Amino acid sequence: MKRRDFIKVATLAPLLFSLNARTTGAVSATQYHEARFYKKSSGSSRTVECVLCPRQCTLPDGETGFCRARKNIGGRLFSLGYGSPCSVHVDPIEKKPFFNVLPRTYSLSLACAGCNLRCKFCQNWQISQASPVETNNMTMSPDDVVNAAVQKGCKSIAYTYTEPSNFYEYMFDIAKIARKRGILNVSHSNGYINQGPLKELCQYMDAVNIDLKGFSSSFYAKMCEGELDPVLATIRTLRRSGVWVEITNLVLPGYNDDEKMITGMCRWLVKEAGPDIPVHFSRFYPMYKLTGVSPTPTKSLERAREIAIASGLKFAYIGNVPGHPGENTYCPKCRKLLVQRSGYNILANVIKDGKCPDCSTRIGGIWSR
Repeated sequence: MKRRDFIKVATLAPLLFSLNARTTGAVSATQYHEARFYKKSSGSSRTVECVLCPRQCTLPDGETGFCRARKNIGGRLFSLGYGSPCSVHVDPIEKKPFFNVLPRTYSLSLACAGCNLRCKFCQNWQISQASPVETNNMTMSPDDVVNAAVQKGCKSIAYTYTEPSNFYEYMFDIAKIARKRGILNVSHSNGYINQGPLKELCQYMDAVNIDLKGFSSSFYAKMCEGELDPVLATIRTLRRSGVWVEITNLVLPGYNDDEKMITGMCRWLVKEAGPDIPVHFSRFYPMYKLTGVSPTPTKSLERAREIAIASGLKFAYIGNVPGHPGENTYCPKCRKLLVQRSGYNILANVIKDGKCPDCSTRIGGIWSR
């Protein structure tokens, strides 16, 4: 099977399983929607500069950006995936992962193809490393998405699977409607976005999980073809804007599992984002361009969690190891078991009004709408 055909099958099947055609509309080609955050080049009226992310691609007429999701057509920049998600699911919010946001609720999760990084360990490379014109897409207007979330009983809409900033306009328009309908907006993002677009988005986002892929510039350059500093700036801005933030760190054996790197990352988070920011140390499984790397040893994840707690972080989790005690939420003061998990299943939740029932310590997060 050719890669293009595989992408179509892989992205279409789960979408059709998750939502019926009457809700989403028929399978369609991608839709074009004029992008925000670009400017005309001073050298040519038909050349544009995208200013959405730190790459700031300069695109002659007919060229597509590094993300594969934005194209210059006749001197105007267009988002290629607006209203055309390639993947839609109803997921437990714990899968995003959010452990301190509305446990045991569901999130309508969607993505359009494309990404502005090139991570060699990407888990969704079939759609993140493709263009919206290569995937089979459903037709879903922003109103359709919010209505589907209501129909399915979802408490939140998650922009996930690929990099949400690459379908910024679509996400932004959905988020505004969802906010009016009392539905939370959450996303899982690489954090690679410029400050102007980010600050506008913060008006409507309730929670964001940032993939902090490593804590060195060389790691980002070698493994992701990106930079670390813009991601750190995103975390700062989100926290200062009042958006709830959680961090995912996929631990890659031999690449970002150095104890000094993990210690530096945890100390930075405590200082710059606060001790109540949850960090998920997630187990890596061989994938994409790192199929020769072994899965992360559980001991490495346990050691990372120990470092996080010793550094002052109140909530350090272990991911992709179902049933491990590191999946649970404990009171940072009295250590009472507050939320017990096994994978995406919530076995118990005793948090009351956002507090520990034993010592009344306030637990950071979003525990009610």
